[in-house]
Amino acid sequence: MRQGEISLAGILALFSLYLMWKSAELPIGYLRGQGPGGGFWPFWLSVGMLLSCGAIAWNWWRGKSPASVSDESFMDAFGWRTVLHVGGGVIGFVALISIVSMYGAVGIFLVYYLRFLGRHSWLLTLGLALFVPVLLFFFFEGAMQISMPQGLPFTQPFFDMMYDIIY
Repeated sequence: MRQGEISLAGILALFSLYLMWKSAELPIGYLRGQGPGGGFWPFWLSVGMLLSCGAIAWNWWRGKSPASVSDESFMDAFGWRTVLHVGGGVIGFVALISIVSMYGAVGIFLVYYLRFLGRHSWLLTLGLALFVPVLLFFFFEGAMQISMPQGLPFTQPFFDMMYDIIY
């Protein structure tokens, strides 16, 4: 576990630096009259991720996290099974985007994750699976003016109804 924790923190720190470098090809500040530049969100989220990796490394060095003082193996059978379930869900989510839209894929992923992996109630699962995609729609399409993938034509009535609300 000890080696796994610091190795993963190092890999994520390198990935953060790469994302910061690539996103800095676009403006990373606030543009007067336009809002945040194209690289603003990816750059500053990567900075946050890098700082988190630094905090993980600091706690690892001081021996403050359970993993940093553990001699157990990095992943047992349950850990690998969990990675396969979550990783498979993410792959399914990405595959569904072009079919049912970004928002539909988020809703389906939430049902899979909350109900089948998390074993939460149907009330909570369906409530979040309906509320979160609508919230994301208003955030991206309305507030940020960023269009997300809309999937196949059968999703168009949903988008027409939601755009009527925005405009």
